[in-house]
Amino acid sequence: MNQIDLSRVDLNLLVTFDVLMTERSVTRAAARLGRTQSAVSHSLARLREQLGDPLLVKLGSGMAPSPFAQRLIDDVQPILRSIRRAISPPEPFDAATSRRVFRVAIADFAPTLLPRVVADVQRRAPGVAVEWAAPNLQTMTAIAESQLDIALVASTVSLPEGVQRQAAGDEQPVTLARKGHPAIASWGAQAWTRWPHIQVQLGERIRGEVERAVSEQGLTRTIGATIPNFSQIPALLAQTNLLATMTPLVVNGDLEQFGLVALEPPVPIRPTSFCFVWSFRLENDPGSRWFRERVIEAFCGLQRDVAAKVRGLPMVKVKADQASSGRRKRRR
Repeated sequence: MNQIDLSRVDLNLLVTFDVLMTERSVTRAAARLGRTQSAVSHSLARLREQLGDPLLVKLGSGMAPSPFAQRLIDDVQPILRSIRRAISPPEPFDAATSRRVFRVAIADFAPTLLPRVVADVQRRAPGVAVEWAAPNLQTMTAIAESQLDIALVASTVSLPEGVQRQAAGDEQPVTLARKGHPAIASWGAQAWTRWPHIQVQLGERIRGEVERAVSEQGLTRTIGATIPNFSQIPALLAQTNLLATMTPLVVNGDLEQFGLVALEPPVPIRPTSFCFVWSFRLENDPGSRWFRERVIEAFCGLQRDVAAKVRGLPMVKVKADQASSGRRKRRR
């Protein structure tokens, strides 16, 4: 089978050929294309030379296609339609009428985020649905393959090719406990290591900043409960002597509501850094971009609200003698 070298063919001539096959007239084709008759005739002559076929010949007051031209147009027209679709600007997203389903993966360490996002989406786009999932081992693959519109992950997660990211800020942990917890009276590193802690075990095991701090300080932390999500933490803390060292987003900063108090972590813990991620292929998709804005705006607003609440909390500080004792113990 003979193969034509496409590098020698001006593919723009196929647009002229398509119009000529429809109009069957150089005059009408020129008018439709906004070109001169001589320019259209020249394009036809070039295409005839490149393809080695007369394509269209004058017949009476019009032009008749050759058998090759008739076969060619059947293949060319679908290709041209595909190209037009590919390079056309995306259709604008109409929130008021859309029936689209958006998918997001964010752990429930901020339990009030989901209601914020869904309420905002429903107010703006009543026909839109939101599918919310917890991150897992397949999250980054799902993001790269555009199966998710957006996810929130730790900044330490390695990103595959084709994934966009946007910083989501840092979360400084606090230690949470029930009011009247026995550790409060002598709060310090010894109490923090003595009393058992809650640990959240997500699907993707990444060493967190609390575990890193424990290791760097040469301490041993007792784990009293390992759970799969954050939503159970307030009830566990309220009904036990467990401790939890994590972002105050877990309780939305409303410690009074759950009968909890905030304690200053007695060991230096670096804040946890988060980022939003999405597929490069969805970067300019109007609908996905609209939904990303809703999620990011809601999360940033939640962060500001909780930070303001935490600033007003009576934080339990590390006792001076306990801090000195903790430092002596680490030096030994």
